[in-house]
Amino acid sequence: MAAVQASSSSSSSSSSSFCYGWKYDVFLSFRGTDTRYGFTGNLYKALEAKGIHTFIDDEELQSGDEITPSLMKAIQDSRIAIVVLSKNYASSSFCLDELSTILDCVKGNGRLVLPVFFDVDPSHVRHHQSGTYGEALAKHEKRFKDNMQRLQNWKMALKQVANLSGFHFKQHGNEYEHEFIEKIIGLISNKIDRTPLHVGDRLIGLESRVLQVNSLLELESVEGVQMVGIWGVGGIGKSTLARAVYNSIADQFEGICFLENVRENSSKYGLVHLQETLLYEIVGVKKDTKLGSVNKGISIIKHRLCRKKVLLILDDVDKDTQLQAIAEKPDWFGFGSRVIITTRDKHLLASHGVERTYEMNGLNEKEALKLLSWKAFRNNKVNPIYEDVLRRLVLYTSGLPLALELIGSNLFGKSVEEWESALEQYKRIPHSDIQKILQVSFDALQEDEQKVFLDIACFFKRYELGNVEDILHAHHGRCIKYHIGVLVAKCLIKIDWDRWQKKHVTLHDLIEDMGKEIVRQESPENPGLRSRLWLTEDMIQVFKENKGTDKIQILILRSYTKIKDWDGMVFRKMENLKTLIIEDFVGVPEHLPNSLRVLEWKRYPSSLLPFGSHPEKLTILKLHNYCSTSFGLLKMEKFMNMRVLEFDHSGYITQIPNLSGVPNLEELSFKRCENLIKLDESVGFLDKLRILNVEGCSKLRYFPPLKLTSLETLNLVDCHSLEKFPEILGKMEKITVLHLVGTLIIELPYSIQNLTMLKELVTEEYRIFQLLPSNKIRAMFPSLEVLWIFPKDESQHGHISFDECFPTLLTSLSNSRLRVLHLPENGLTFVPACITEFHSLRELCLDSCEYLVEIRWIPPNLELLDAAGCESLKYLDLTTASVSPCLLKRILLESCRDLEEIRGISPTIQVLIATDCTSLSDSCRSMLLNQELHEQVGNMLLSFPWSSGIPVWFEHCSTQHSLSFWFRGMFPAISTCLVNTPEHFELRSIRPELNINGKTVNGWLDPELNISGKTVNGWLGFDRKNFIGRLDAKADHIVIFDIKQIKFEDNVDEQVLLENEWNHAEFSFNKYHSAKSKHLATQTGLHVFKQESSSTEDIRFTNPCEIERNDDGDERDSNSTESHQCGVPPISKEYEHRG
Repeated sequence: MAAVQASSSSSSSSSSSFCYGWKYDVFLSFRGTDTRYGFTGNLYKALEAKGIHTFIDDEELQSGDEITPSLMKAIQDSRIAIVVLSKNYASSSFCLDELSTILDCVKGNGRLVLPVFFDVDPSHVRHHQSGTYGEALAKHEKRFKDNMQRLQNWKMALKQVANLSGFHFKQHGNEYEHEFIEKIIGLISNKIDRTPLHVGDRLIGLESRVLQVNSLLELESVEGVQMVGIWGVGGIGKSTLARAVYNSIADQFEGICFLENVRENSSKYGLVHLQETLLYEIVGVKKDTKLGSVNKGISIIKHRLCRKKVLLILDDVDKDTQLQAIAEKPDWFGFGSRVIITTRDKHLLASHGVERTYEMNGLNEKEALKLLSWKAFRNNKVNPIYEDVLRRLVLYTSGLPLALELIGSNLFGKSVEEWESALEQYKRIPHSDIQKILQVSFDALQEDEQKVFLDIACFFKRYELGNVEDILHAHHGRCIKYHIGVLVAKCLIKIDWDRWQKKHVTLHDLIEDMGKEIVRQESPENPGLRSRLWLTEDMIQVFKENKGTDKIQILILRSYTKIKDWDGMVFRKMENLKTLIIEDFVGVPEHLPNSLRVLEWKRYPSSLLPFGSHPEKLTILKLHNYCSTSFGLLKMEKFMNMRVLEFDHSGYITQIPNLSGVPNLEELSFKRCENLIKLDESVGFLDKLRILNVEGCSKLRYFPPLKLTSLETLNLVDCHSLEKFPEILGKMEKITVLHLVGTLIIELPYSIQNLTMLKELVTEEYRIFQLLPSNKIRAMFPSLEVLWIFPKDESQHGHISFDECFPTLLTSLSNSRLRVLHLPENGLTFVPACITEFHSLRELCLDSCEYLVEIRWIPPNLELLDAAGCESLKYLDLTTASVSPCLLKRILLESCRDLEEIRGISPTIQVLIATDCTSLSDSCRSMLLNQELHEQVGNMLLSFPWSSGIPVWFEHCSTQHSLSFWFRGMFPAISTCLVNTPEHFELRSIRPELNINGKTVNGWLDPELNISGKTVNGWLGFDRKNFIGRLDAKADHIVIFDIKQIKFEDNVDEQVLLENEWNHAEFSFNKYHSAKSKHLATQTGLHVFKQESSSTEDIRFTNPCEIERNDDGDERDSNSTESHQCGVPPISKEYEHRG
């Protein structure tokens, strides 16, 4: 709780910088013995006389409270810091620590630090090698020789402050002190007189985002001009963030201008008006001055601002012409200037050359709950009866602040029943204000782009991208990829990867609702007059009452719906229907429109497709679970536009007819047609065919010869009756994937060599390779990269025959391009030495090879070795791979119960799973737990049997499920450990979680893992190849995670680290999908690795923000010597009084 309170306190003080709620205008830092009763005293008096509220320590702090959180808070609550750098300033470690804090808390948050060089040479401060500053630092080096990190911080702070623009006063110069003070007062007055922009009263989730944008701005750099773009969907909070950033950094610039509503104002008043506003705000050009033209305005802007350090924010930009008129190039502005652009269009930023961008995402669940609760209840105390509907509303809004505020305000004072009713209403008809804001992005699209968006919003959310492109290509032509790219750039849709590396189309729930509402408004009362139908109740109305019209273009009925007495002629009126997708629908149509491009009908109940005439536009025909043997339609005429034909799971089909009437066919699939016996000869001559899939056609006996020059994938898996591989008639240079598992094929024809570009071969009969000349194999498969060989029948082919075949196979493929070799459940007893010649091999899988006894040879560039379930395996020797630089990252050995020794572990290892390897020798276990090994590796996961508790080098131990610590600066390199003891045993999966400042950190263990050329987004656990985010916990096992580096760019949706403050980290081991308590009762441990880039002063195991009281009633830091744990040294207390 203390950590949460401290965080809240820090947050409030930090957030004050962008809502202008500072307690002090100025914080004075000075060396008391030098200037307290002279210059600093006079400056303080003059500031207060001008009404500038100034902090000076002897006025505001009680005696004995010098370096405490009270002083820290005073610094945080100050808008501007003035540092009086006098001759003896650097001799005080107190002053130097204070300076470091100022630069972290004030300058680090974008506020103004003003150095005053009082009778000292700025170069002495900057280089601290001569003068009083050089002398002072030399003394500190002797005094703090055991704490060089602190000394380096001081030197860096002095250099930073000396590089800032400030004032230089010479006591024996030609200027009076009171005149010098008036200059400072003038500058300060000008800064604090600027009117702040209104941000709001509940700044939930804003602070971290402001810090991240400020980081992109590189405010500490005075060279050049930086342009930063903030992009995201409407209502996400881009303008609010821009105003907050403006408020937090405006004091650092000579001129400032926030041009709001650029899109709307340029449309209403023109670009010249925006140019006039800019010049008035920054250089004071009179408002009634007329520029006359955009070109004249450009010339004046460039002339008047090219030497001025300005902050310019262009809010809600939607056209490149707006940027060209106001801020076309960085050199229009003086060095140190910053330009911030907010937009809904990511592409606009790219086309303007803006490389630094920040994507504005929605609030996370915790933030969204807090905002919604505040708006709905005016506090954060929620009656438990509202909790469920609150969470569902948060899910509905997907963290969109605009929606949360509008809905929360609308439901203020309402009952739970009214909340439930409102939520259902919002799902059907969006809130009008939300709709208005979001529809701006839609209105800005071209007509074709609008159509594509409405198609996706109404029907294709979470669809695989390839399927969406196929369907919409049939509608809108070959520009579909471009249109989808535009929608992504304008934040209307997203393309996400799933764990199987497939792309899917997604979009914000409210964006989806916005699109559906646009279609609903086409005819609010009569769904038959809308262009798209997706709601079951609307289709029931249309079908039963025969209210279809030529307005309907897409109709998709997904759920099983029994519509009795519907009119079979309902489709006759839908003369412009392009896509009809129906699943499990009861009834037979009497007419289908010729306008159809896409027809998908699962369990189609008839042998006829009743088109009025020839459907020449039909492009995709998918009749899965087809209930007939007839192909009458396909025999009639040519289908010149047909590209996709699928009759999967159609048990009545026995043969494929002549398909020569479908010459442009690209995809043909009869997957799991269990009664299919033969394919027509015409199938082998479809020269546009890319994919041919007959997987699971268990009775298929005959496959015609193939001359498919465009074929890329041929799938014959589980064709149990197929004895002969088809003859290849000529070169087929595009085929890359061939799957042969589950057939009776025992030999390949010589014509197989025509498959010259084959990259992936999956088979189960190794004797195929025995029947080919060994010197021909590599020549026949020159491009082969992936090879899977499954066992066929162990009763016929024992382990001896495979041992005889395997070396021959390897020899014939050595020095090939092979990257992946899978030999699961084969009769292998050893891995021959010739495998070391496979320099391209990255993945070797030998799982469940029950006769395999030893592995002493592996390829030099191997990354994954999977020998899980090899129950006879005794020795794994990797020393041969260690002769040259080893790339081995993952070793999977679970359930190798006879395994005794593992030798030659490389520092590149990331995952070593040896669960249930119960025969491991004591020396092997000691090697795996050797601290030196864990010092050498990077991020690593290790698991194996162990029953002797937490290893001794883990200094911090607990019987709780989690371990907490605080750190500042870089995330420390740590090792965490879990031991599951018998008394707590329960077979379960665990999911380790790392939380920093209450936010879950993703991708902390090898976030960019690459396997077989594909990036794996998961971070822990495994299912042979891919990480899945959990690991089985077993009794008497140890699990260790070495975490050396976290790539925080994988958490771009929200700022995780507080750059200049203490961060709270919690590492926990939680049950995965547990119905009961999610935590594990077991032993945990944590070790901190020593690193050059971090100091032991920067990590704590008690809250450094807390102040505890000792027995005498005096306050002391919770990290004093008495309170630190396990040998981690406390923060140094060698502070002095200011003097």
